[in-house]
Amino acid sequence: MGKIEYHAVIKFLTKVGKNAKEIHDRLVAVYNDTASSYATVTRWHKEFRHGRESLEDDSRVGRTFEATSEDTVDRVEAMIMENRRVKVEEISLEIRISHGSVCTIINHHLGMSKVSARWVPRNLSLHDRLQGQTSSEELLTLYNAYPAGFKSRVMTGDETWVHHWDPETKLESMAWKQKGSPTPLKFWTQPLAGKIMATIFWDAGGVLLVDVLPRGSTITGKYYAGVLGRLRDSIRQKRRGKLTRGVLLLLHDNAPVHKAHHAQAALRDCGFEQFNHPSYSPDLAPNDYFLFRQLKSSLRGRRFDDNDEVKEAVMMWLEEQLESFWLAGIQSPSRQVVQMYSIKGNYIEK
Repeated sequence: MGKIEYHAVIKFLTKVGKNAKEIHDRLVAVYNDTASSYATVTRWHKEFRHGRESLEDDSRVGRTFEATSEDTVDRVEAMIMENRRVKVEEISLEIRISHGSVCTIINHHLGMSKVSARWVPRNLSLHDRLQGQTSSEELLTLYNAYPAGFKSRVMTGDETWVHHWDPETKLESMAWKQKGSPTPLKFWTQPLAGKIMATIFWDAGGVLLVDVLPRGSTITGKYYAGVLGRLRDSIRQKRRGKLTRGVLLLLHDNAPVHKAHHAQAALRDCGFEQFNHPSYSPDLAPNDYFLFRQLKSSLRGRRFDDNDEVKEAVMMWLEEQLESFWLAGIQSPSRQVVQMYSIKGNYIEK
């Protein structure tokens, strides 16, 4: 069946009040793969609704139209800048170029890609960004002054919830399938209510301390002060002589319990120095962007019957990590800091 005949069918069905989707569905039902594309049906349906009578394609005067011409690229860019969520199909219909040409312009000419939004703690104010930039500059200066010393001085720690069961993400549950076989289903689920609060401290050599909050308890400044005391004892046992070779620098965020009076007093008593961590800056916390992300990814999809099983799984995963893993985590702040400083304290794109 020729294009003119398809155009005639589209014109007739438009005249009797059918919309573009209904027309396209009818064409596919009769002509299968040879039917006009939905974009073509939509374009001709629009033309006929506005009074067009001719079934012939408009003649082109002069040189052949180039889908990726400079003018077309500019029009595509203008549509995207006006609406960052515009769809390829919408651009194709508006500018009258193929889906493939739109993708070529977006990916190769404009160097753009479509990404999902990243969840962040809050929309940073100017003060927040300036604070983030200042802190990242301080940490970068500290690292550049003596990289080897930074590695030996720095330790980091934070708290996180670990659930009895946390469902896999859609990406993590992807699996290969044969052509024609059904796609696996993924049911909507929520993490189980059972969970433990684990506080993990580590340095370039590995784990220093894992504290699990007792059931029914709450982390307070006083409780955290006790954890810091146990951390100092653990360092004495696991890193002999480290406490006497210089002041240790603790990277932890500025959560209320970390800033509490008891916690600050414990830091001084232990002889620890703390980095001035800016508010709402997970990109400067190695636990957030490095350790916890990988730990939870490894446990996601596994079910645990009680808190002891969760704790055992956490401890086993931590013990399995090589020293190179921990070294990479401690060195990673230098890369994060460079990025954060270059974007003036804003969130780092993932």
